[in-house]
Amino acid sequence: MKNSIQARRNRKGFTLIELLVVVLILGILTAIALPSYLSSVQTSRQGAANTNARALATAVQAHAIASGSYDTTLADFATDMGGNIPNNPCTASTTGYTITNPTTTTATVAAGTGSNCGTWTPTTFSLTL
Repeated sequence: MKNSIQARRNRKGFTLIELLVVVLILGILTAIALPSYLSSVQTSRQGAANTNARALATAVQAHAIASGSYDTTLADFATDMGGNIPNNPCTASTTGYTITNPTTTTATVAAGTGSNCGTWTPTTFSLTL
């Protein structure tokens, strides 16, 4: 009997129960942390989309001041944005921004909502000459 107890103590490694407990703990931690992480990712994508829309609105305003009217063609502002229009992280494309021009002296710029950011309302930046 004494030899079997010593033999068990001399074995190296983990028992099945110990491994199952570790896997269970990791599963619980993942179940708690994952929703918070995904929410943070969506919030950061929304913030980045709004920041990019604000930068685009600044380029639109600068172009309008120089030319005297607003242009709604998104590609025309690539040079003002450092060579290209930034990706909208919510739509995963560079065309995920909307420039509207209701009158010759006003315009609005907003990011598209897309499917990568959940349900949210993007900030609309109003511009006036």
